[in-house]
Amino acid sequence: MEHTITQTTGNTGEQEPAKHGHKSYLGIGALVMIVIAAVVVGSRLFHGEAATAAAPTPTVVVGQPVHKQLHGRLQFLGQFSAVDQVELRAQVGGTLTFIGFKDGDIVRKGSLLFTIDPTPYQIRLDQGNAQIASAKARLELAGTELDRAQTLQQTDAGTIENVEQRKAELRSAQAALNEAEALVRDAKFDLDRTHVFAPFSGRMGTHLVSVGNLVSGNRIGGSSTTLLATIVSTNPIYLNFDMSEGDYLSFGRERAIHKDALRNKVDIALSDESSFARQGTLNFLDNTLDRSSGTIHARATVPNEDLLLTPGEFGRVRLNLQSSREVFLVPDSVVTADQTDRMILVVAPDGIVRTKKVQTGALRYGLRVVYSGLSASDRVIIGGPPVRPDTKVSTKDGSITVGSDDGSN
Repeated sequence: MEHTITQTTGNTGEQEPAKHGHKSYLGIGALVMIVIAAVVVGSRLFHGEAATAAAPTPTVVVGQPVHKQLHGRLQFLGQFSAVDQVELRAQVGGTLTFIGFKDGDIVRKGSLLFTIDPTPYQIRLDQGNAQIASAKARLELAGTELDRAQTLQQTDAGTIENVEQRKAELRSAQAALNEAEALVRDAKFDLDRTHVFAPFSGRMGTHLVSVGNLVSGNRIGGSSTTLLATIVSTNPIYLNFDMSEGDYLSFGRERAIHKDALRNKVDIALSDESSFARQGTLNFLDNTLDRSSGTIHARATVPNEDLLLTPGEFGRVRLNLQSSREVFLVPDSVVTADQTDRMILVVAPDGIVRTKKVQTGALRYGLRVVYSGLSASDRVIIGGPPVRPDTKVSTKDGSITVGSDDGSN
């Protein structure tokens, strides 16, 4: 029993030093990990601060705004319409026997476009001519009998009553002749309307009735007549547009001051054109403003020799004013929007980026017009990396290129 107790005590003494050694190794490992983490984090922080301190100041390109004296302009969006536009309708009924054009053709004034079967109307005309011949024969007979009756009266062989009767027959024969001539004119009117001619030179639309169809018509028109086709004039052409009340007042004052012919000249550009290469003449201003829209209708006449302008097409119209104003010009890309305001970034003398609120206008010379907010000494940022206000920057001198003034606004 003593041996057993002594053996147990010996084993216990050997296990305790092993446990203490294992704990020592864990402590040393944790200390090493803390040191490594401190080295790594400290190295990163050191390098980050060094990179931040070494970051260069951004360099931007600056230029002074272009100062110009510009004449005023008013620009509107308009729509072309034909000077003359006619619906070709049948004035007489019958069978359509001929179409003298192809859809979309340009036709000249007086060209034969449609033919309606003239046979029934030719028969009526022939009947009228026969009635005229009969009425003339009756009139001639009545005149001869009146002369005979008057001669017999002078020799006491005839009576006054006989003479009066012959005069009445003469007047009746004259009335019958007048009626027959009126019927002939009426028949000829209908016969002439069986041939439909172009009322003016222009472009045809599509034919709405084919040969062989029965068409209806009457002389006064209306819904009961058959619509055959439409024709529109091509040269010149109208350009219709609306002016706001403010633009109308500006234009009206300008016209009152300048009485020369140029006051009614307008420049025109189509939707795919960048320059106002076409010219027209303002020939109409309405007599009242539209109360609902606050605009007044205006119209210009535009030459169309190349037939490129088509009714319904849109175009831009520009009115040049004689009055001038001093403005600054900057690239359109440097103007930014801040809700309802327009802003431009400039570099102050101390190298700090500042924001200037400006009032802008249309595009002129390929640049944005600035009416107020800039001065001639301002250094506008026109190039370089994006920068924020209140940022310190270095600058590089540049220039603003002025383009042509024929472009769109």
